[in-house]
Parts: sequence; C-alpha cells; structure tokens
Amino acid sequence: MLHTISLGAVLAGLWMLLSGYFEPLMLGFGLVSIIFTLWISHRMDVIDNEGHPVHLAVHALLVYWPWLFWQIIKSNIDMAVVILSPKLNIKPHTFDTKSSQSSDVGRVLYANSITLTPGTVTVDMRADGTFEVHALTSDARQGVETLDMDRRCTSMEGAPRKTKTSASTSGDKKP
Repeated sequence: MLHTISLGAVLAGLWMLLSGYFEPLMLGFGLVSIIFTLWISHRMDVIDNEGHPVHLAVHALLVYWPWLFWQIIKSNIDMAVVILSPKLNIKPHTFDTKSSQSSDVGRVLYANSITLTPGTVTVDMRADGTFEVHALTSDARQGVETLDMDRRCTSMEGAPRKTKTSASTSGDKKP
C-alpha cells in the first residue's frame, strides 16, 4: 500500500510539473489519469520494491549523488591523462569483487555506479553477489577495491552493513 500511495504522489507531482494546469477540470483529468495508471499498475503487479523503491534512504541518496558525480569527474580526468600520455599505460583486466547489498535494487545501483565511473565496467552480476568488473588501469581497479562505493550503496538500502576486509582478487583474468 505504501508503494501505491508513493507512486500516486510521484505521478501527481510529475503531472503537475509537466502540465502546469491548476484549473479544476484539468486537475480532475489528472486525477482520473493517475487513478487509472495506478489501477493498471496494480493489475500488472509492477508496484513493488524494484519498480518503485521507496525503501531507499533519501538522505543517503542526496549525499551519494554528488559524491558519485565527483567520482565520475575524477575518473574522467584520470582516463584523459592515461589516454593522452605518450606511454599509454593501460593494463586492461577483469577481476571479481563482492558486493554487500542485500537487495537486487542495491546490487544494481552498485553495479551501475561502477559502470558509470570511467575506466571500469561491470561485466557480470552473479547470484552470490559477486561482480566481474573490467578495469582499464590498475588505478581504476584500486578505486573499486577501496569498497567506498560499496559501503555508500549499502547505506542507501537502509539495511545493516555487512563487514568486509577487502574485495576478492582471486578472479584475475586477462582479456
């Protein structure tokens, strides 16, 4: 029920933002549209934790997004330096790292955050919570292995953190 109410509020806010109409007739049309959309979503059984993740900690998201944006900027600069250097010090490789998120939404958030950061791509997400990550340089790999991003994504779930000492490095592979 919380997901349905939350989705209705989001749809109402989006409708008001995009339409800009505050006349009774237009507000009525909007209300009917929102109710119809909620009914269809309920019938399709798509209103759940994954479709509308209200369980994520909003305050952590507001801290995480600027941090992730800064990490993307730093990684872009690092990759530009690597690409523009005459030596071209790239060492492409894949490695395994373990995620500490307890939900699928948390793991997807973490995997996408790794992929958004230049120099790293999440290649595979396994059922045991292990990710296969491709890194262009050793520095990019070390950025993932600090587990800072993992801890921040876990804190957004609102779940208790699992403790880890380091990422698994037994899966070193050369492409």
